[in-house]
Amino acid sequence: MAKRGESGGDAGLFESAAPRPLADRLRPRTLGEVVGQDHLLKPDGPLGRMVAARRLASMILWGPPGCGKTTIARLLAHSTDLHFEPLSAVFSGVADLRKVFDAARARRVAGQGTLLFIDEIHRFNRSQQDGFLPFVEDGTVTLVGATTENPSFELNAALLSRAQVFVLNRLDDAALEKLLSRAEAEMGRPLPLDADARAAVKAMADGDGRFCLNLCEELFALPGETVLDTNALAATIQRRAPLYDKAQEGHYNLISALHKSLRGSDTDAALYWYSRMLDGGEDLRYIARRLTRFAVEDIGLADPNALTQAIAAWEAYERLGSPEGELALAQLVIYLGTAPKSNAGYTAYKSAVRAAKETGSLMPPKHILNAPTKLMKTIGYGKGYEYDHDTAEGFSGQNYFPEGMARREFYQPVERGFERDLRKRLDYWARLRERRGEE
Repeated sequence: MAKRGESGGDAGLFESAAPRPLADRLRPRTLGEVVGQDHLLKPDGPLGRMVAARRLASMILWGPPGCGKTTIARLLAHSTDLHFEPLSAVFSGVADLRKVFDAARARRVAGQGTLLFIDEIHRFNRSQQDGFLPFVEDGTVTLVGATTENPSFELNAALLSRAQVFVLNRLDDAALEKLLSRAEAEMGRPLPLDADARAAVKAMADGDGRFCLNLCEELFALPGETVLDTNALAATIQRRAPLYDKAQEGHYNLISALHKSLRGSDTDAALYWYSRMLDGGEDLRYIARRLTRFAVEDIGLADPNALTQAIAAWEAYERLGSPEGELALAQLVIYLGTAPKSNAGYTAYKSAVRAAKETGSLMPPKHILNAPTKLMKTIGYGKGYEYDHDTAEGFSGQNYFPEGMARREFYQPVERGFERDLRKRLDYWARLRERRGEE
C-alpha cells in the first residue's frame, strides 16, 4: 500500500506534491477513514451498500463546507473503478461539459465508466442542469453533485428525480477530535494547546474538518514550546466567521428556530438563536419585523401588550442602533418567550377569509344599512335596526351576518392569559343572543 503522501494506484487520489497542506496530506485514502459520515458509509448505509455491490447511482451530496463531500466522491470512484472527472460549477461552462461527455462516451466504449463530480452544482443554471439529463439517463456518466445549499430550492426537479440526495453531517466534536489526533500523529508532536484551548479550536472549526486541519497547521508553525490557553489562542488565531449566509438556507433555518423556540415558550433557546443571528450579521430590522409578526400570530390577544412591546422594541432599536438597540430586541425575545400563547386570532382571521371567498358577494342584512335617501328607506334599508346603547345590557343581539348565511364562530379564544376574559365575554353575549332568539 502506498504511504500517505506517495503516489498510489489512482494518481488522481494520491497525487504527490511538495509542499502539501496538512489537510491534503491527511485526506482519507479509504471510505473507512472518513469521519463523521457513518450513517452513509457504514456497510449497511446507503453508500456502503452501493460500494459493496459496485454499482453507484447518480447522487447529490448535500452538506456544510468541510464535511468530506469531495473526498467521498473521489473514494466512491476509486472503490468502483470509475474514472474520476471533477468539475467546478463556478469555473466551468457548457463547453467544458461537452468535452467531459465526449470523453466519457469514448471511455464507455472502451469499457470504463465515468464518475462526473460537480462541486457546487447549485451554481449551474437551470438550462445547464437540464443538459446533464440525457447523459445521466443513458449511463454515459454517474453524476455526483456536491452542494452546500438545499437541493429542493436550487436544483431542477427533473435532475432531482434522477439522483438520490444524501445529507452529510457537520463534523461533531468526536469527529473533529479524530482529525486533531491524526494531525498530531502526522506531525509527530502534540498541538501546543491546553485542554480548554483544544476545545476552543474544535468550536472555532464549527463542524468544518478542512478548516480545523488548516488551523492545526497554523498552530504547528508557531515558534517555541509555549502551550496556549484560550486567551493566547484567541490572540494568535483570528476567529472564524460564523457559517451563516443571510441570503440562503441558513437564514431561514435560524429564523425558523427562533420562531419555534418562542412558540414553545423556550426563552433560553430563543435567546440563543437570536444571538446566533446577531453573530452572523443578520439585519436587526428583519428580526424586529419577525418578532412583531410573532407577537400578533402566536400570542395575539392572550397578551395584547405583546404587540405594544414589539413595536416599542423595534422603535428603540431604530433610535439606538447597534449595539445598544440589540438589548431592546433581546428584552422583547424574553417577553415573547414568557408570554401566554394563542393563535386564536390568527386562526379566526384565516377562517373568515375562507368564508368571505366562499360566500362571494352576499349583501349585508338591510337593517344594518344606512338609508340616506327616501328610496333606500322605502326598500327597507335601516328598518328594524336596534341601537345597542339603548338596550339594558348594551347589547341588542341582532344578526349582522348576510341574509342566507348561517352564523359562524371564527374566533375561539383559549383559556390562557387575557383571552380567558374574552371567552367569558363571548359566552355572556352568546347567552343573551340565545335568550333573544327564544323571545
